[in-house]
Amino acid sequence: MPMTGISATPLPQASTEPRIQALRSAADAMEAQFLSEMLKSAGLDQARDSFGGGVGEEQFASFLRQEQASGLARNGGIGLAESIFEALKRRAGDAP
Repeated sequence: MPMTGISATPLPQASTEPRIQALRSAADAMEAQFLSEMLKSAGLDQARDSFGGGVGEEQFASFLRQEQASGLARNGGIGLAESIFEALKRRAGDAP
């Protein structure tokens, strides 16, 4: 006996795609920021003598560290982004 008033048609994929992409982007950014802080704690942003040090190197070390962390996250990272993404999807009500 068919149920009345309930649609069996799934929601259009196009309407949720931008939200999913935004959640994925936020999760990736959070993992990159976490990795950046971990690299900072590991001393990656400390000035080295090979480039002469100085104020310029100190100013731009954080940019280098952030790019390295973003690269790590883009290439799989440590899996934190996937966990964050799934949690964000559940919270937003987009989880299956």
